[in-house]
Amino acid sequence: MSEPETVVGACHRQNTDIRIRAAKLATALRASGVKAGDAVALIARNDFVCIETALATQQLDSFAVPVNWHWQPPEIAHVLKDSGAKLILAHHEYLPMLRSVIAKHLTSDVRVVAVRPSWAPDSRVPPGLADIADYDAWIDAQAPAESRGAGRGSSMIYTSGTTGRPKAVRRLPANDAEVQQRRELLELVYHAQPGKVALVTGPLYHLFSLAVAMANFGAGASVIIMQRFDAEEFLRLVERHRVTTAGLVPTMFVRLLRLADEVRKHYDTSSLEFAAHTAAPCPPEIKRSMIDWWGRILHENYGCSETGVVTLISSEEWLAKPGSVGRPALSGEVRIYGEDGRRLEPRKVGDVYLKMHGSPDFTYHGDDEARAKVGRDGLVAPGDIGYLDEDGYLFLCDRRTEMLISGGVNIYPQEIEGALLSHPEIVDAAVFGIPDADLGEVAAAHIQRLAGSMLDAQAVLSFLTPRIAKYKLPRRIVFETALPRQENGKIYKRSLREPYWAGHERRI
Repeated sequence: MSEPETVVGACHRQNTDIRIRAAKLATALRASGVKAGDAVALIARNDFVCIETALATQQLDSFAVPVNWHWQPPEIAHVLKDSGAKLILAHHEYLPMLRSVIAKHLTSDVRVVAVRPSWAPDSRVPPGLADIADYDAWIDAQAPAESRGAGRGSSMIYTSGTTGRPKAVRRLPANDAEVQQRRELLELVYHAQPGKVALVTGPLYHLFSLAVAMANFGAGASVIIMQRFDAEEFLRLVERHRVTTAGLVPTMFVRLLRLADEVRKHYDTSSLEFAAHTAAPCPPEIKRSMIDWWGRILHENYGCSETGVVTLISSEEWLAKPGSVGRPALSGEVRIYGEDGRRLEPRKVGDVYLKMHGSPDFTYHGDDEARAKVGRDGLVAPGDIGYLDEDGYLFLCDRRTEMLISGGVNIYPQEIEGALLSHPEIVDAAVFGIPDADLGEVAAAHIQRLAGSMLDAQAVLSFLTPRIAKYKLPRRIVFETALPRQENGKIYKRSLREPYWAGHERRI
C-alpha cells in the first residue's frame, strides 16, 4: 500500500511529512510559551497548516482556534481576545488586517507567525511587516516534539455569530473510554479507514470539514482538500483521485444536480463508496435525486458543535423514513420536550435535546451561564424543533429561531425551502418571516435562479400551490443574484430579514 498523502489544490504532501512538521510546530509553540489549555489561533484558507496546527495543539493539550476568515475585523478581534490566543498563525493576505486588529483591540503581546500559502510558496510578507516570523523557517529550526499529549486539547470552534457574538465550544478532558468511543464514532460517521481516499469540500474553520479531514488523516487515508467548492471540480477530483469518501452539505447537492446532464455524465464517480452529509436540512427531493445518481451511499448525521454527532441514518433507512435524520448511534440519546418542560410522546413536535453519553462534556469558553441555559436533564438543546417517531427516528421541523407564527399558526420555513429547491430552475432559497398588519408575520422567499432562467414570482407560486398548504405560500418573492450562504452550508438570513423589520418590535 502506498504512503497516504494530503492534497490541497495541485500541492501534494506525504502524511508522514505532515506529522513531522506538526511535531516541529509543537516544539516551536512550546518554546513560544504555549502550554496545556492555551489557545492557538489560525487564520488561513484550506491548506496543510490547518492539519499541522490541529495535530500540534493535540500534542500540547492546547486548543486550536480556526478563525472564519470571512468575518469582519471586529468579529475576529472578539475571537482573538475571548480565546486568549497566545499565538496566531496566518496566511500572508491576512497580516495587514491582523496588525490593525491587534493594535486596536488587543492589549496582550500576542505573537503572529506568517504562513506562506502552499499554492504560492514564493510569496512574501507584505511591506512593513517584515518583523513577523516566517512559519517554514520557524518550524524547520526545531526538533520534533516527542510527547503525545494526554487527550486534553482539541479544536475550539466559535459559532457563526449570526444571532449574537460568536461563542466557543470548549471540550473538557477526555478519559481513555471516551477517546475509544470517539474513534468508533469517527469510523461510523466518516468511513475513516486505512487506504481510503477522502475528499474534503468545505472550509476547515468549520467543524464538519475539519472532522472529515482529521478523521481520515488519522485513520491512514489519503485526504484531498478543495480550496473552495465547485460542483464540476468536485466531479473531476473524484474521477482523478478515485475518491472513496466525501463530506458534503445539502447546498452542494443542489449545485451538483443543477449541472447539465452532459457534464454530470462526463465524469466517472463509481469509486465513491460513502458520502457523509450534515450541517443543514436536506430537502427530500434533493436527497432522493442524489441517491438515484450515486446509489445508496449517502449517510446523514446530525448533532451540533456542543454534542458532536448523535444520530445517523443510511440511505436504506432514509428511503424507508424519508426526511428523518436518523436514530442515535452508539450511546446517543434524543428527547423531545414541550414548552412546559415535559417530555413528549412520539409524533409530538417540541424542542430537540441531545446527548452522546460517554463523550467528554463541554462548556462555552468563559460563559458557564450560557452553558447552563442550554441543558436539561443532562442533555443539550441545539435550538431545533422536531419529533421522534414510534421507532425512535428523529425528524426536524426547523430552527426555533426561524419558525414564524402567522395568524397564530406555526410555519416552518425549512418545509417551504425544500419545496422551492425541488424546482429545477431554483439554485438556492431562503424563507423567513416578515411583518404583516393582519397576521403578525407572513413568509417571504428570496430565491436564486439557475443562470439564464426566466422564472417569475407567479410561476413559483404555481409550482408551490400543489405542494404546500395555501397559508404557507410566500407573500413576497424576491429574486437575488446570490444568497448570503457560507461554504459550510449555513445561510445568513439575518441580513435578508433585518430591512423588513426595521422599526418593528421583533428580535431579528
